[in-house]
Amino acid sequence: MQTHKQKLLFATLSYFSTIAILLSFLYWFLKNEGFTESNFLIASIGVLLLALGWGYIIASHLLQPKASLDANLFHITTEILHELNIPLSTIKANSTLLKRQLKEDPKSIKRLLRIDSSSSRLERLYKELVYTITKEIHPIQKEIVSLPTLLQERIETLELFGRNHFILSVTEYPLWIDRIGFEKSIDNLLMNAMKYSSKNSTIRLSLKSDTLAIVDEGVGIDETQLLKIFERYYQGDGTTKGEGIGLAIVKAYCDSEGITIQIRSKKGEGTHVLLGLEQVKPPESYQTP
Repeated sequence: MQTHKQKLLFATLSYFSTIAILLSFLYWFLKNEGFTESNFLIASIGVLLLALGWGYIIASHLLQPKASLDANLFHITTEILHELNIPLSTIKANSTLLKRQLKEDPKSIKRLLRIDSSSSRLERLYKELVYTITKEIHPIQKEIVSLPTLLQERIETLELFGRNHFILSVTEYPLWIDRIGFEKSIDNLLMNAMKYSSKNSTIRLSLKSDTLAIVDEGVGIDETQLLKIFERYYQGDGTTKGEGIGLAIVKAYCDSEGITIQIRSKKGEGTHVLLGLEQVKPPESYQTP
């Protein structure tokens, strides 16, 4: 079975050979019929039409199988994701019923709250998976989102870990964004702030002049690490578990949306992450209700 590279090489050589033959024909035609404007125009149109037709055939041969594969993969993935959503909904529904029945048993309620927390996390991962797959197929629709509301929701989720204290100082600020992509970026930044800070330290979020600041009191980053911080799979602290892709994902999202991202830090003095949100303000036609 031919690999994609082999097919691409074969298509390139075929098209090159075709163009060479057509140019040879053009040379032969003009040599025998004489070089005039009309002869050159007729021969050129013939060459262009043949090149266009052969190019279309080659492109169809290369792209059609990929389009069919993408469509089949999307269909299968959609079905699997649908099936994953069913047990998640079942877990949440039964957990709610059990909490009503066991409201006099604090230990059981505590266990159920842990189940709820894990279910919410799974549901979140499910939505992010759907988002990632959908984004590969077609552009994600943007929507108006309240920045402080979104940040508060993410903070409440992370506070379930029972670690850091968060201080949110953000006034009302609407965004015109791909919500799930932005939430993923915020989650990655806040998780990093938690991961590289003591569990009793404070993480502060504030907004000033279209710039969102996330400030932690963690171990900080030295200058050498700062130069590589956005590289995929790079991990500055080998003692901390992780895949080294979080900040690479954040940077890719920010670049795609026109959000500037800066990281300022010193070893032992914590880290400041600054997100410039000016380019993701709602369009001028948006009217605050």
